[in-house]
Amino acid sequence: MFEKVPVQEKSFKGFLKRTAMRLKEHPRIFAIVRAPIVALRKIRRKLSRLVGGFVVRYKISGRRRKNETATVFNKNVKFSIVVPLYNTPIKFLREMIGSVQKQTYSNWQLCMADGSDDEHGFVGEYVKGIKDSRICYKKLDENMGIADNTNACIADADGDFIALFDHDDLLHPSALYEMAKAIEEKNADFVYTDEVTFVGKPSNITIYNFKPDYSPDTLRSYNYICHFTAFSKELLSEVGGFNKAYDGSQDYDLILRLTEKAQNIVHIRKALYFWRSHKASVASDVSAKPYVVDSAKRALAAHIERIGLVGKVEDAVVPTTYKIQYDIIGNPLISIIIPNKDHSDDLEKCLSSLYEKTTYKNFEIVVVENNSTEKKTFEYYESAQAKYNNLKVIVWENGFNYSAINNFAESVAKGEYILLLNNDIEIITPDWIEQMLMFAQRKDVGAVGAKLYYDDDTIQHAGVIVGLGGVAGHSHKDFARDNPGYMARASIAQNLSACTAACLMIRKDVYDEVGGLDEGYAVAFNDIDFCMKIRAAGYLIVFTPFAEFYHYESKSRGDEDTPEKRERFNGEIFRFQERWGKELKVGDPYYNPNLTLDSEDFDLR
Repeated sequence: MFEKVPVQEKSFKGFLKRTAMRLKEHPRIFAIVRAPIVALRKIRRKLSRLVGGFVVRYKISGRRRKNETATVFNKNVKFSIVVPLYNTPIKFLREMIGSVQKQTYSNWQLCMADGSDDEHGFVGEYVKGIKDSRICYKKLDENMGIADNTNACIADADGDFIALFDHDDLLHPSALYEMAKAIEEKNADFVYTDEVTFVGKPSNITIYNFKPDYSPDTLRSYNYICHFTAFSKELLSEVGGFNKAYDGSQDYDLILRLTEKAQNIVHIRKALYFWRSHKASVASDVSAKPYVVDSAKRALAAHIERIGLVGKVEDAVVPTTYKIQYDIIGNPLISIIIPNKDHSDDLEKCLSSLYEKTTYKNFEIVVVENNSTEKKTFEYYESAQAKYNNLKVIVWENGFNYSAINNFAESVAKGEYILLLNNDIEIITPDWIEQMLMFAQRKDVGAVGAKLYYDDDTIQHAGVIVGLGGVAGHSHKDFARDNPGYMARASIAQNLSACTAACLMIRKDVYDEVGGLDEGYAVAFNDIDFCMKIRAAGYLIVFTPFAEFYHYESKSRGDEDTPEKRERFNGEIFRFQERWGKELKVGDPYYNPNLTLDSEDFDLR
């Protein structure tokens, strides 16, 4: 009944994986088997959260504490944790200081500068009563604002690394240990961790913020790095301290400046910061501090000017997320390549929407005819070339091979940019070319993907996560069109490992540099492999949600419904796993190992 699937694990886990792969060849059986398993997993996750969370625990075992405390690091980095105080409730203050004193790594100092008003003199009295030589406290003559109050803390810091900490939050006991480990093993000069938001007790977690590794375009969409952050004092000296002009988003401004200059940014994929949500905190409601958004946009505008980009910072869909409208340089020709076999009605829908809606006019269309059999298809080609400007049809006479077809068309394309497009695409966003080109024109970007919807207005593609389902899967698949996604990630421009070639823009020089699409992938995973090659060559992949399309997926190709198709599909899986096995094992840097690989919904693993 089942054919051999090229998955090599011989463990029980490998057996389960092989069985799942075989079941996928029989969609009806797979759906029956999968549904109760998925339901049970969701119930288990919900129950686990009710008892304090299975991914994140604030307390650690005695054995773990003993082992971490006994660890000796060669660098023995000293951390200066800086905390500006302002009218801090004693309960929060006590818990914050206690979370530092309970660190398993002991080489730290806690530098606090107190800008509290006269009615809150008890803040200073409490701190002064603590007998710990590692705690440094000063009372400020006046409240100078968050930025300058923090600078006052830094003035007393004598550590090798500066760590930023808010006066009402908590550190996980292993936070400094993990940072010291990252600095020791990876020679980091900038380190950040995952974080959670809690209400009341740290076991009452309301948000799990599991972040990607360093992603410059994601950071330009919002301050995803946030907490917990530490950086070398030398790096801070190079970029300067906090800037009062950005009070409210002073940390965003500083993180942007630090990451511009940092040599080795390391993300610790563990939730080590506990952000307290209460009625006066930004964690609870950004409207508690409305000036935050304005200062963030100004900090972002200053950042893009410093790095030599030109654009305007705008608000994105979700509050405190941003869209940069970059200027288009010149008026380059875009070559849009559309493979086609019959389905002339679908192709006409695609072309008519493209020509009627697209605001950017300097493009050519290259339709690649591939073994159509219907007479009306060839009649349509004649009428389309007469109807639409800069459209030509070329003929690929060999069998269907998506990679070979596009490589063939790219070789005759005249544009500086290649836009791979399926024939079952319908344009939604009129300025879609501009939205993609603004990223593709950057020398550090290799490819740009778009946001695609099914015809029922659910998400078909919001980028690709490598490792989902064993190979790769679409981010936020089946989410509602207006759902911003996990941590707003379906609604912001960001860096990802890959995007679908159903709509993918690439500079022609990058396409040629990486050797185009691998023709060993006739149908599946050619685009994912292509993006992986682009990244291996040192370029970024960008997903933008601001170029939107309907994608009537698989109308042209059909399902894997024959033994020959399944054999080919399995071979392409094996080819990808063989080539990118190391990357699959390490995990997608733009995802997070604490998130599931079983579904596209960013649920907890």
